[in-house]
Amino acid sequence: MYRKSTKEALDLKIELEKLGVRVLAEVDDGYKHVDLAIPEARINIEVDGARHLVDPYQILSDLKRTHYSDDIGYATIHIPNAFIHSDIGAIASAIAEAAKIRGDQLK
Repeated sequence: MYRKSTKEALDLKIELEKLGVRVLAEVDDGYKHVDLAIPEARINIEVDGARHLVDPYQILSDLKRTHYSDDIGYATIHIPNAFIHSDIGAIASAIAEAAKIRGDQLK
């Protein structure tokens, strides 16, 4: 099933690509769809709306989903939409640097 990325996820993908990071959108990892993935660094990025912070059942679901990612060697970062709106440049720069460091460590 094809899923369309949110505007916030696409905006972050574009910013990361400007910094030279290879980013995949709407990746199916065999258990769930991941908003963004940086395969070389084994980093998943979930760009989340408020529901992910105010709905207890969504929180529990996210915990289970994140645990699955850990089991397959991917770390997951959750970024609220509000931060994408206010700090996208700084967030993209930090993720790009973290991806480089983690990618080098995984080699």
